[in-house]
Amino acid sequence: MTEDVPGAILQRDGTSYAIVPRTPSGVVKPEELERIAHVARKYRIPVIKMTSGQRMVLVGMKREEIPAIWKDLGMTVGQATAPCVHYVQACPGTETCKYGVQDSLGLGLEIERMYLELDLPAKVKIGVSGCPRCCGESYVRDIGIFGSRKGWTLLFGGNSAGRPRIGNLVARDLSREDAIDLTRRLLEYYRDHGKPRERTARFMERVGFEAIKSDVLRYAPYIRLDDIPPE
Repeated sequence: MTEDVPGAILQRDGTSYAIVPRTPSGVVKPEELERIAHVARKYRIPVIKMTSGQRMVLVGMKREEIPAIWKDLGMTVGQATAPCVHYVQACPGTETCKYGVQDSLGLGLEIERMYLELDLPAKVKIGVSGCPRCCGESYVRDIGIFGSRKGWTLLFGGNSAGRPRIGNLVARDLSREDAIDLTRRLLEYYRDHGKPRERTARFMERVGFEAIKSDVLRYAPYIRLDDIPPE
């Protein structure tokens, strides 16, 4: 986000801006859609783009319009550049999908609500999938979680950008409560030991998975270190 225009992103033309309303786990209420459509017509916003993070970015507004646009939208800002949890991407899971074996949508919404304001070294993206098909792209997210009939599997340090990385498998067969607790432990460890602007993929390459096992996992009472595969 630009410092001179809170909640906005300057575009490559150097004059227009984009904004990202927060849509937790891609869930949007009908009244929010109506307000977005109203704002797009009122301010003649030329582009509304669905992002890979299950969000809508409104592109092409003028600087002086942005405060009024946010007021009309009545929605909070979905972070796009700040060092924090940007979003939790979640598939429908057992809510609607015939393949879902765990409630990924419910877990994703809970995790986003709990950790959205946590200050971190760099942006963090989380993916939650309701089955091993991983429609939430769990393997290539900073924290990835996917469900099986035995519980939740959690991965850490994934990335899908120019230097892609599959996340390390941290634990299997977790309860919902344990998956949430382990997410907290990993985020707090990354917060305390990560370098500024260092994504979790590069963090894992620097510190190594053995450090995670020693400094995080051995303090989690629901994890047996013997069950964790080597790096």
